[in-house]
Amino acid sequence: MAARGGRCARSRRRSAHPPGPRSALVPELPEVETLRRDLDPEIVGREILKGWISENAPRLVQGMPPQVFLDSLARRRFTGTSRRGKYLVLELDDGTAFILHLRMTGQLLLVDPQSVVDPYARARFWLDDGRELRFRDVRKFGTMWHVADRELVLHRLGLEPLSDEFTTAALYAALARRAAPVKAVLLDQHVIAGLGNIYVDEALHLARVHPLAPARDLSRRQAGAIREGAVRVLEQALSNRGSSFRDYVDSRGRPGSNVQHLRVYKRTGEPCLSCGREIVRTLAGGRSTHYCPGCQRRPRRRATRRVAGAGV
Repeated sequence: MAARGGRCARSRRRSAHPPGPRSALVPELPEVETLRRDLDPEIVGREILKGWISENAPRLVQGMPPQVFLDSLARRRFTGTSRRGKYLVLELDDGTAFILHLRMTGQLLLVDPQSVVDPYARARFWLDDGRELRFRDVRKFGTMWHVADRELVLHRLGLEPLSDEFTTAALYAALARRAAPVKAVLLDQHVIAGLGNIYVDEALHLARVHPLAPARDLSRRQAGAIREGAVRVLEQALSNRGSSFRDYVDSRGRPGSNVQHLRVYKRTGEPCLSCGREIVRTLAGGRSTHYCPGCQRRPRRRATRRVAGAGV
């Protein structure tokens, strides 16, 4: 099949050009969900004995002083895990929630006692089985909360794209209210929670929708195609344990393998796996955007209506 051959060739090209320092990406739904699924059987039932927050990460803890945060977590036991959009929620035995957002370079690692601590460790939590939950973050954008009501942090998030609420009707209604390019609307976490640059580009390609098309001009059929494309690319990414370009790794430090299955993202100048046209890069809502000009035709400009008798 042509798609398989394209992936093999793409793998060789990418290995020759590793991403530079500006390639940092916020982990999206598949990456955070992979992390959650891995951590759940390992930490549920475990108790936090004590913690540590680096003085070099002043913005890490939100809503309270770092020492109050650490004191409130001490002797708490994990009872479950969940995810909302790109947020990881660790549920505790007193009904509170320990919430994390990895941002660009955050990594939440479950490490053994003898693990070497590098300079980018920003938080450490020692568990009652001897292991440590360690938060590593090169750029120091990651954030943590300990809250009695998780909705204090999560209440503004939009539709979950792998939930029953993510229907064609719901997406069409959300798009119909926005004049912005569809790419920008899909990136808005108040509209859909968990989609980011990678999977929006991929979903729009599968839907054959141009990223600069005004959201409110899309038909119900196009909204349905976007919904189906989003679900498909997210499920594929989950099966491949996420997309790792530079920083994302799972709780054991292992990268995901979904990069080799991407059809447009970061493939500028390469042939489209569907039609053979060259993938191009543009900006949509200030974000780097990849699409196929053959599969995703730019929408025609609407003709300007003239009022009868008006001058030129």
